[in-house]
Amino acid sequence: MTEKRDRMIGAGTQLVTEVSINFGSSLAGLLIPVVGSPVVVAARQLVMACTVLPFYRPKLATLTWRRLWPALMLGVVLAVMNLSFYQAVDILGLGIAATIEFLGPFGLALAASRRLLDFVFAAAAAAGVFLLTWTDGTLDPLGIAFGLTAAASWAAYILLTRRVATAFPGLEGISVASIVSLALLVPLALITVDWALLDWRILGLLLAVGALSSAFPYTVDTFILRRITPRLYAIITSFGPVIAAVFGFLVLGETFTALQQVAILVVCVAAGAAIATQRERPRSDLELTAGAIP
Repeated sequence: MTEKRDRMIGAGTQLVTEVSINFGSSLAGLLIPVVGSPVVVAARQLVMACTVLPFYRPKLATLTWRRLWPALMLGVVLAVMNLSFYQAVDILGLGIAATIEFLGPFGLALAASRRLLDFVFAAAAAAGVFLLTWTDGTLDPLGIAFGLTAAASWAAYILLTRRVATAFPGLEGISVASIVSLALLVPLALITVDWALLDWRILGLLLAVGALSSAFPYTVDTFILRRITPRLYAIITSFGPVIAAVFGFLVLGETFTALQQVAILVVCVAAGAAIATQRERPRSDLELTAGAIP
């Protein structure tokens, strides 16, 4: 009963984070043409670090290389994922960029599959992304490359976050990752920033983006991934492209043709169906016994 309740709490929390991330990304879409992607991403990570570090400073005496390296890699992945995604948003728009990025967790969920049905779902998702990015007969290779980089980084983020969540107490692991990410992004932001553009309105939006897209969801992800499996995480994430398209329309004024709307739905339905029909890994006697202990 406790396990089922934890699963429901974890799943509900993740759905909230999907809304938070995509609303924050839509606000970032307003800022990127003004201050550039590096500044927006650096601001996100700065807000995240300021939120986490005062409460979850890593204990240096307990750090070993075996425990530390996944957190260091997570910091690198965070920097690459966010920067490449926002570059894709700038070129392709939020709805399209989010749909391409979703191929990361979708691919991760199918990585070990050998079912023919899964290959059908994967082909449908790939066809949906192709239709989405080629509705006018042209492709933007740079935007798609950024989107695919974000997708690969997101898959790595899921794996590393789960490992970091089990290796560090509380949010100590994510605090290490935030320091690494910030160290990589701040120099790039300082090189590209135009200080004359940073008025109070821009600073307020940067703060909101950091809170909505980083501080809240990334810290909560460690809570979520302790309670649900990567498979369930991926199923819920399949709603992400639709949520992103809604905020792209409401906040950024993006418009989607009927074919693009169908393409987004095809990707989401194919992904959700493929993941939902996966069989759960049989639990060992040890796991069943542990689960029965109150």
